Amino acid sequence: MQVLQLWLTTLISLVVAVQGLHFDIAASTNPELVCIRDFVTEGQLVVVDVHSDGSVGDGQKLNLFVRDSIGNEYRRKRDFAGDVRVAFTAPSSTAFDVCFENEAQYRGRSLSRAIELDIESGAEARDWNKISANEKLKPIEVELRRVEEITDEIVDELTYLKNREERLRDTNESTNRRVRNFSILVIIVLSSLGVWQVNYLKNYFKTKHII
Repeated sequence: MQVLQLWLTTLISLVVAVQGLHFDIAASTNPELVCIRDFVTEGQLVVVDVHSDGSVGDGQKLNLFVRDSIGNEYRRKRDFAGDVRVAFTAPSSTAFDVCFENEAQYRGRSLSRAIELDIESGAEARDWNKISANEKLKPIEVELRRVEEITDEIVDELTYLKNREERLRDTNESTNRRVRNFSILVIIVLSSLGVWQVNYLKNYFKTKHII
């Protein structure tokens, strides 16, 4: 049993992509957004955990924005420090950005905030401890459920990529057909124009008794 649990834990660590980032954001009077982008498929649960050091009123103003590429904004938090959690369900397959900006309140001081960012989606975003307590599952059963859901997500992702590749291939083939037909049309038009010019010049020269 212990060997199986160890195997499952190893498999999960290899399969699951959990983003844990640590970085510093320097404060500036003209701050620029620092964004982390991730991709999520339709219907997936996404949980974003942010931890910042420092405190409100320490001379810098840290702002957080979470939004996707189709215009939905899931969280806007201004002048925060400490922990912030954002959870949402993706309405469609899209990319989303977790953006930070650190505004300095005073000039001439070198300040920064350290950020810890964790992004979890799909099966990893679920509260498995709560599920285990509600359904009275054993630890090995919980791990099997996690592996099953992760596997389903991988299959769905591969299916999505396959469908996307098919759409791109169809688009390329359609574009190639249009380019080919346009090239044939150009050749026909130029050939017709050349024949017309030859006949026109021939008739012109005849009327002038040149030939």
